[in-house]
Formats: sequence, C-alpha cells, structure tokens
Amino acid sequence: MIKNLLGIKGWAFAGKFSLQRYAYILQRITGLGIILYLLMHLYVTGFKIKGQEAWNSIMQTVHHPILHFFEFLLFICVIYHALNGFRLILAEFGIGIGKPGRQVYPYTTSVDRQKGFFFFLMFLVLIIVLVGAADFYLLPK
Repeated sequence: MIKNLLGIKGWAFAGKFSLQRYAYILQRITGLGIILYLLMHLYVTGFKIKGQEAWNSIMQTVHHPILHFFEFLLFICVIYHALNGFRLILAEFGIGIGKPGRQVYPYTTSVDRQKGFFFFLMFLVLIIVLVGAADFYLLPK
C-alpha cells in the first residue's frame, strides 16, 4: 500500500504533476468559482422582487471596491475556463494531438504534443486579461 506522504499539500504541489494536471486543477477551481458567482448573482438579483428600497440597499453593498476586485477575478476565471475548455474540446476530437504511434522507449504522449497549444492559449488569456484590467481599472467610467 502506498502512503500519501504529502497530505493536503500534495493536491496542488506534488512534484511529478505535469502541466496538464495543473491546467486540470485550475479548470476545476475556475468552474467552481463561476458556479459560486452564479449562486450569489441569483441571490442578489432576487432583491429586486423585495422592492426598490431593498434593491438600492444591496446595490450600495455590491459597489464596494473589494467586490469590484472579485468581479475582475471572475473575469479572469471565465476567460481561462473558456479558452482551456476550448483546448479540451479540440483534444477530445483528436485535433492537435497527432496520430497514435508505436509505443517504443522513450515513450511520447499526446500531452507532450499539446504543450505548444496550451502555452499559446495561456498567452491569449494573458493578453485578454491585460486588456480587461485596463478596462476595469485604467479607463474612465
């Protein structure tokens, strides 16, 4: 029996995890963040039913600068989740992973063939996030 010597820390910082594993973990975390936002959004918009006074009260709370920062984090989550999901859909259809070959040592996997596309999409995420940061924080409203 193999013991888990890393404990909870090993979930995110296991030394032998590949780049794809970290992309998977981040895909899960961003998906959970988007679901959490959806639930909070439904709760907040429910105040509209309670009347204009309740709506104005919750809107004053929502316009707090910390919540504006979390809105920007949500933007980053949506961009990453969408582009990484696009990469995963293409991989599901076999696009970008190549044809299977003979398994001779040293073994190659489709994970090695996807690294370039993964880095390209992460570069796109960075560009979109920087443009979004300029819109969120630098451009006058």
